Amino acid sequence: MPKITNELKLAQAKAKELGVPLADLGGKAPTPDVLREISEETATFYQFVPLRRRDNILEVGMLSPDDLKSREALRFLAQQRNFIPEIFLIAPTDFENILKQYRNLKEEVETALGELEKELAKKEGVPERRKEEKTGTILERVMAEAPITKIVAVILRHAQEGRASDIHIEPTENNLKVRFRVDGVLYTSLILPKSIQSAVVARIKILCSMKIDETRVPQDGRFHSVIDNKKIDFRVSSFPTFFGEKVVLRLLDTSVGILTFDQLGLQGHNRKAVEAAILKPFGMILLTGPTGSGKTTTLYAILRILNEDAVNIVSLEDPVEYFVEGVSQSQIKPEIGYTFASGLRSILRQDPDIIMVGEIRDSETADLATHAALTGHIVLSTLHTNDAIGVVPRLMDMGVQGFLIPSSLILAMSQRLVRRLCNECKKEIVPPAKIKEIIEKEINSLSEEGKAFLAELNINPREIKIWQAPGCKFCGQKGTKSRIAIHESLYMTPELEKIIIEGVTEAKIKAEAQRQGMITMKQDGIIKVLQSLISFEELMSAVEE
Repeated sequence: MPKITNELKLAQAKAKELGVPLADLGGKAPTPDVLREISEETATFYQFVPLRRRDNILEVGMLSPDDLKSREALRFLAQQRNFIPEIFLIAPTDFENILKQYRNLKEEVETALGELEKELAKKEGVPERRKEEKTGTILERVMAEAPITKIVAVILRHAQEGRASDIHIEPTENNLKVRFRVDGVLYTSLILPKSIQSAVVARIKILCSMKIDETRVPQDGRFHSVIDNKKIDFRVSSFPTFFGEKVVLRLLDTSVGILTFDQLGLQGHNRKAVEAAILKPFGMILLTGPTGSGKTTTLYAILRILNEDAVNIVSLEDPVEYFVEGVSQSQIKPEIGYTFASGLRSILRQDPDIIMVGEIRDSETADLATHAALTGHIVLSTLHTNDAIGVVPRLMDMGVQGFLIPSSLILAMSQRLVRRLCNECKKEIVPPAKIKEIIEKEINSLSEEGKAFLAELNINPREIKIWQAPGCKFCGQKGTKSRIAIHESLYMTPELEKIIIEGVTEAKIKAEAQRQGMITMKQDGIIKVLQSLISFEELMSAVEE
């Protein structure tokens, strides 16, 4: 203890002398995502470590802030990784403890598994419980034991630290497989003994108030946990399979907040279309795309801009993914008759200015949403179509009368999610002739506005460059880190109104879209390829699926 006290006093004196603040870690360790900002080798050699990230600011603890060589290395690293360093003096003991964290990320999982195996070994030979004892009681007892509780906690924490959006706990014939979905792709992370399958599932069910003795039908639940000082919401779904119940957990990090248009990748023509649409006093803005394409996230980004004290915003969601201060959010419950349609009728009696409906699934909801847009409300919702061109025909298929659509629909926007290239390992390459030909074709077909946007980005169409990422320790050897959306938008014009009234055909709508200067999802993706944000292969897999 005296050693630590003396060390602290020396550190405080040195910080005062150098005019640098002293890092007060308070026993807290940086999260794995923060540790990845600076490699272990760099941290050891230059004696500085990442402490915390705030937006584009990275707090860095240095043993010797007056070391010019270390300062220069940090400056170079900040340019490469696009962050602004905020320097702190760090005590040697804290520095060593953080270095240990680099080696402990995977060890924690292995330790928990080892403890579990020891506990299971102890139970071998214990007399079998009386058969008249209820299964639920047995599971509660097993679930309450420390190893099982710790295993579930490790799974949740490991998923959050690894930026997983979903956890799949899947029973197989011989074991229990745990997979994490990261940036849209599933990866096997853990293989657990088959013997603890029921206990792990029971622990998760208890957390979200599900019935642990009901294993024959699907169930849904929700709970939250604080991991690394972040409140994480978990949406849970159980599903009976031949080898037992499969459980899927969706992770929602409430500390992340609602994304901005920049973070979503909304730019150029598409961004202008959305910004113009939300200035309208009433009408519908519809987002389209398959499940998991980020439609709801984009709606939240729009709500973020529209959310003001002067307006009453009410939403119907299934489920409520992020809680937004100032918005009256309601979760539908079809099992008791509370649907999007019935909820929408009630919302209209709540004096709303802006209505968000999670999804238009049926003709009744489509009709109510259309009439709400016609009676002075801004309506935000999602629809399942392949592209923006298909929105008008889809509304008509759902029973919305054609003459109502021009007066109610403001904007239809379609999107897909694609994986971002890792900034650490992406490298510029010369595109093969075939790829170059495809890119040139899309560039040549851009509208004048699209070509002008390329010029704004300082992209020379005559010098086509693309990027690839082989994978590194910062992206888990995947070559990608996080995701970004590609978009296309179609807005209501007198020309489109005439097409709808006279008789809709896909060819006519496509011609009008071209006249508007539509940037298609493929073209938006090509621009992002040329910006080094995504790979060409990733784009093609998204637009040709």
